[in-house]
Amino acid sequence: MNIMKSKYVILTSALLISVATFAQKDQIKAAEKALKGGNSQEAITILQGAESASAAAPDNEKAQYFFVKGNAYLDLANKKVEEGKNLSLAAKAYAALVVIEKASGKNKYTDQATTSIADIKRKLINAAIEDAKVDKHTDSAKKLYDAYLLDKKDTLNLYYAASSYVNGKEYGEALKLYGELKTLNYSGKATNYLAVNKVSNQEDLFSTAKERDLAVKIGTHEKPKTEPVPSKRGEIYKNIALILVQDGKTEEAKKAISDAKKTNPEDASLALTEANLYLETKDLETYKKLIAEILEKNPNDADLIFNLGVLSANANNPVEAEKYYRKVMDIKPSYINAYINLAALKLEGEKVIIDEMNKLGTSAKDMKRYDILKTKREVLFKSTIPYLQRGVELDPTNIDVAKTLLNVYSALEMTTESKALKEKIKSLEAQK
Repeated sequence: MNIMKSKYVILTSALLISVATFAQKDQIKAAEKALKGGNSQEAITILQGAESASAAAPDNEKAQYFFVKGNAYLDLANKKVEEGKNLSLAAKAYAALVVIEKASGKNKYTDQATTSIADIKRKLINAAIEDAKVDKHTDSAKKLYDAYLLDKKDTLNLYYAASSYVNGKEYGEALKLYGELKTLNYSGKATNYLAVNKVSNQEDLFSTAKERDLAVKIGTHEKPKTEPVPSKRGEIYKNIALILVQDGKTEEAKKAISDAKKTNPEDASLALTEANLYLETKDLETYKKLIAEILEKNPNDADLIFNLGVLSANANNPVEAEKYYRKVMDIKPSYINAYINLAALKLEGEKVIIDEMNKLGTSAKDMKRYDILKTKREVLFKSTIPYLQRGVELDPTNIDVAKTLLNVYSALEMTTESKALKEKIKSLEAQK
């Protein structure tokens, strides 16, 4: 009797599971119907009711459940309903589907899901770019990180997510992502293959030199160019260190840089980062010692010496900064940023002159001082002209440099030069 009762209970349990499975099938069908009718939110609500039963469902039904779920969230995102959130939810559903079908050995929805995941990744990146344009840096970072989670081979999105968190002043979140980059020993060092698109007149980036050269050969592009992308390790460790310093963890910051140098002894940017850390913590003696070591090892590294100029300028040491910028020009006369930065460094001196001029009265003594300051300002402006002109010569399309030079011409009442440059700027703006 007990045996019969036991068998009866088991049979009932099997029947209940069977009924639950049929119920889930009906819910998935109902969700599909709602989705086809354009009611994505209704489809999601229906699927939420089937969620608990999906755990016990066979693999083919689980895959179908996640496929419909992904489609519903993607449809909402395409309708701009909480776009970032719904793109991420769609991606998670598709990812779950892929895992299920891979384990089961079946491939009914995987190809479609993979295509959708690639589409979502592209949409997330584009949405992140738009967020960054309007200073929504935290939202941008979240989307970029979600894009990285969809394709962990594309570590560039992880790097940009960390940078966006820094821009959004979410330093704790940035530190987590920099930690991931550190674990991956990410460098970001690469080569960019570029060529100008004849239709848009803009530079396009190609995956390989072969792909770029083919575009030039068939005539769609011109002016091919190859640019090395330097290692980003120095920047990553610098930001890790600065965040730790900000949190009062100076010793941790120093250790982070020290460990990074041991792992990447040939990465000169890390030595520069270490020097910057000691500069930030006001340990000027160690800073000078490290700078001397850097220069001894890399006496003709234009990028490194340029960065030393930037560090000196940030440390309010314009004399040292000018020395480094001039050295860069000697090593590499085509290094445009050295000319731009030196001009900007000199122009910073104008504020002090203007502030004093504004404080002067109308007495004979003040008027005499005013004339001296006016002459001093003119001399300062004239000193920037060779560097700004060289900047325009090296990059004729750089409107910002051209406009700075135009302002200098105008201040010095150089009418002929000003008129010619104004026409050039108008032409550049019309091309954009």
